[in-house]
Amino acid sequence: MSKFLYKLGKAAFDRPWYFIAAWIAVFALVLAMLGVNGIHVSSEMKIAGTESQKVLDMLAEELPEASGGQASVVFTVPEGERLDAQDRLPAILKAVEDVYSLEYVINPADLAAAAGQGAQGAQQQQQQQQQQQQAAQAAKLPYGPLMVNGMPVPGVLISSDGHVALFQFQFTEQQTSLPQEVIDSVKNAVMGVEDNTDITALPSDSIKGKPSVIGPTEIIGLVVAAVVLLMTLGSVVAAGLPLLTAILGVGIGVGGAFAISNYVNMSDITPALALMVGLAVGIDYCLFIVNRQRSIILDQGLSAREAVGRAVGTAGSAVFFAGLTVIIALCGMLVIGIEFLSTMALVAAATVFVNVLIALTLLPALLGLVGERICSPKVREKSRTQAKEARNGVARGWAKGVVKFRWLVIVGVVLVLGFAAIPVTEMEMGIPSGATANLDTTSRQSYDAIADGFGEGFNGPLLLVAQPNDASGKVTMETLYGLVQEIQQHDNVSIVSPLGVNESGDIAILSLIPKTGPTDAETKDLVTELRDPALSLAEKYDVTLGVTGFTAINIDMSTKLTEAFPLYIGIIVILSIIILLLVFRSVIVPIKATVGFLLSVLATFGITTAVFQWGWLHSMFGFDTGGPLLSFMPIMVTGILYGLAMDYQVFLVSSMRESYVHGHRGSESVIHGYQLASRVVVAAAVIMVSVFAGFIFAHDIMIKQIGFALAVGILIDAFVVRIMLVPAVMALFGDKAWWLPKWLDRMLPNLDVEGDKLIAELKQQENADARLKPQPTS
Repeated sequence: MSKFLYKLGKAAFDRPWYFIAAWIAVFALVLAMLGVNGIHVSSEMKIAGTESQKVLDMLAEELPEASGGQASVVFTVPEGERLDAQDRLPAILKAVEDVYSLEYVINPADLAAAAGQGAQGAQQQQQQQQQQQQAAQAAKLPYGPLMVNGMPVPGVLISSDGHVALFQFQFTEQQTSLPQEVIDSVKNAVMGVEDNTDITALPSDSIKGKPSVIGPTEIIGLVVAAVVLLMTLGSVVAAGLPLLTAILGVGIGVGGAFAISNYVNMSDITPALALMVGLAVGIDYCLFIVNRQRSIILDQGLSAREAVGRAVGTAGSAVFFAGLTVIIALCGMLVIGIEFLSTMALVAAATVFVNVLIALTLLPALLGLVGERICSPKVREKSRTQAKEARNGVARGWAKGVVKFRWLVIVGVVLVLGFAAIPVTEMEMGIPSGATANLDTTSRQSYDAIADGFGEGFNGPLLLVAQPNDASGKVTMETLYGLVQEIQQHDNVSIVSPLGVNESGDIAILSLIPKTGPTDAETKDLVTELRDPALSLAEKYDVTLGVTGFTAINIDMSTKLTEAFPLYIGIIVILSIIILLLVFRSVIVPIKATVGFLLSVLATFGITTAVFQWGWLHSMFGFDTGGPLLSFMPIMVTGILYGLAMDYQVFLVSSMRESYVHGHRGSESVIHGYQLASRVVVAAAVIMVSVFAGFIFAHDIMIKQIGFALAVGILIDAFVVRIMLVPAVMALFGDKAWWLPKWLDRMLPNLDVEGDKLIAELKQQENADARLKPQPTS
């Protein structure tokens, strides 16, 4: 591998325009595909096989009119005024009519016509019973239907004091599958009520728009990364190359993801995740190679051409392996079997793969154009007059201190990270809702207005589906209204209403409003209880009850992902030990690295829980209310952090191993290796933290949480575990850290990650050339 990459680097240096033209062609192809296919992403994150998804799939096939998502809009007027005043009713009625006239929105009259209700006489009798029941319920509730000329307005409820109204309607599909134009049309229709009426329209979180992929704060992260590159490499040209190649890499990766979104079900957070990871690894991988080339030029006095070949052959090998580790960690998510998570992982992995290829091909081509200017004459002169040890004096001093007080460092790090991990014991997972949105957003204002005027349960309605256990059985009207009356008696049920029965009579649909909110534990308990086949009313009426709706879908998703997390952690631990065993040919190093990674992950999730769930320092990070953590965040962050943590492990510990192989023993090999590698590892970590931290202040809470967890995770893993714990533990074990049983040594392939064989061959060639060179005569 090292020899091949050495030749590849020199070939790219010698023929730069061939490689540059190839990558320009790839970028042009992605742009062309984008132009032809367009961008088609949604916020859909369904999990096949869950109870709620099974019910939705069944409804989509048997009764498609009832399988769509439920949405709501709140209308408010100042306290003391009423929405049903004569000068305001026309605006509300027009908004309702405009929404019902839109494509993808179900008109209640059409739904009633589609649901066969049986014979006319029986229908009238049941309607009378329903009206009596609803009237009895309404008398007990602080709200009722909005009445106009003695008739209720379909889908609109009004509070008893008249200053809040709730407009509920249903789409033909789940909101996550709707075109953005439909959401925009609904918003435009309801916002029309605000014209000269003093009415405020507040669309709920159920019809929110799609988050932007990049904004001003992300650009600030790139600026910080540029400053760090300039300080590390000391040259505008050298610092600009990693930025240029990383931007091209994410352009191809994210652009390619958008280009195929017409053929793949892709959530809107997928490109944002690929952008985060792609920028971070793209900059870091190119930084490693450029830094190695400059070090070879300054330390060994070689030409830029030869230095590029050796940098790609040595650091490039480590980059290839580091990228492969990230890709394997991401692709490990496919084992979990969750479609949207698999798509996220594959798109992020593809973006990492593109950045690895760019680092190994395009970067040396660009370095070929730069030539010897990569190191200015001033830098070369300074290097000749300054010893290598003097250039890394701070790193050597730090390493000596860590080695000297290794027991204190080890105990201190474990205690601090253990303390930071304590909140993990109370970590709750879910999908962010309007309850956790910022106070100045319509999603939060709508949620609070609904909760105050009607009860929190109206923010998370449930859809119940009753089917007879007998395949040839029917759901009679008596059964339907019997179910309604008994379910209504549940302590956590605010109101339950029958929506109808399909034409074949074997599917009945009910709407249920809990008393508690969509993320409350009591709501989850209610869903679990209704699904229980041993439920007395299910046995009494010989039916199976299914529960779906946005709230039930989120409950099922969180449960599924929580169950899958331990499996994924197990996969990561096994992968970590195997991969590091191959790389370092040591038993102790893989175990130590894996334990350090687990400490990093637990501390990261502990801090994330304290901030986003408990609300610590919430104002600093731009949100107002704590809530459950994003359900797929732990799995996704674990995979990405593992890959990036192994990057630092490879670059830092392989340098220590190289020092050990070249004759340094005991603590000196740790100090010497740390001295050579720590500077670039620290720079790489600062860059990654800067890129991820740029997403902390994104408007979308999901992107905010992922960006925060990744930034904190890199801070902990790089600056606490790798920079402090690793050298302390390595010094504690000394030469025994590299122990490997002889039988295992014979079995394992030699990956030569740092290119030791390549360097040895080049030295032999140099010695042979020196012997053949004519000697001067006296």
